[in-house]
Amino acid sequence: MFALVRRVDLAEVIGAALVWKASGAGARSIAAWLGRPVDTVRGWLRRFERRAEYVRVYFTRLLVDTGVDPVPPALAATSFAAAVSAVVGAWRAAVSRWPDIGKVSPWLAVTAFSGGRLLSPTWP
Repeated sequence: MFALVRRVDLAEVIGAALVWKASGAGARSIAAWLGRPVDTVRGWLRRFERRAEYVRVYFTRLLVDTGVDPVPPALAATSFAAAVSAVVGAWRAAVSRWPDIGKVSPWLAVTAFSGGRLLSPTWP
């Protein structure tokens, strides 16, 4: 899987937007960096924000269940940043157990982990 359900852009593009937002960037600057319409980027960010706590819990559990020596993500300034941290942490935990997963980006792996539904309103 390389794309999220009902999204035209690749998972890596959306993932980059999520990471930049977690770092404090705004939708306009993210859209400019990615060369995407502001409304599209804003839609991704809003959808993720609405699901952030569910995403954080799901991927923190995945991190703890799969990691060889799991380290839960550090506290983050926002629920959005905490969710992104948990997503990347789960990827790192999976890589610690199955190194070949490291051959793909965190966002491709996360797309597979979520069945492509990371931004879906009914997931997890």
